[in-house]
This record gives sequence, C-alpha cells and structure tokens, in this order.
Amino acid sequence: MTRVVVEVMLKPEILDPQGKAVQGALPRLGFEGISDVRQGKRFELEVDGEVTDARLGEVRDLAERLLSNPVIEDFRVHVEERA
Repeated sequence: MTRVVVEVMLKPEILDPQGKAVQGALPRLGFEGISDVRQGKRFELEVDGEVTDARLGEVRDLAERLLSNPVIEDFRVHVEERA
C-alpha cells in the first residue's frame, strides 16, 4: 500500500479565524518571531496497488469534490515516502 496525502488550506485571501487565534496566543505562551499562522486539514489515504498518474487524478477529483471546498480552499496531493 502507498500513502497519498491531501493537504487542504484556505485560500490566502480567505480570513482564517482559527489561525489568527493561535497567532494571538503565541506571545502569551512565550513564543516570539512568528508573524502568521494558517490552519488547514491533512488527509492520509492508503491506496492499494501502484499509484499511477491516473490514480493520482482520481485522488485529485476526490479532493476537489469531497475533501475541500474549491470556492475557499486550495489543496495539494502528493505521495508520502515511507521511512
């Protein structure tokens, strides 16, 4: 099996209140020098068989139709190398 990862992030122009809340808490917790925080989602899919370009295309379709909201989110699909 191969692990395919889908990372979903809000588009840069979309306000990220959760990221802003984390950013605001950082100085209170003693963390300095972080100028921005964006929150996202990560999906790990275990894919049976060989991961071909066609299979990655299916995962991209799945990501666009189910795992993300293309109006406000971008996503990235990649194969994760196992250590």
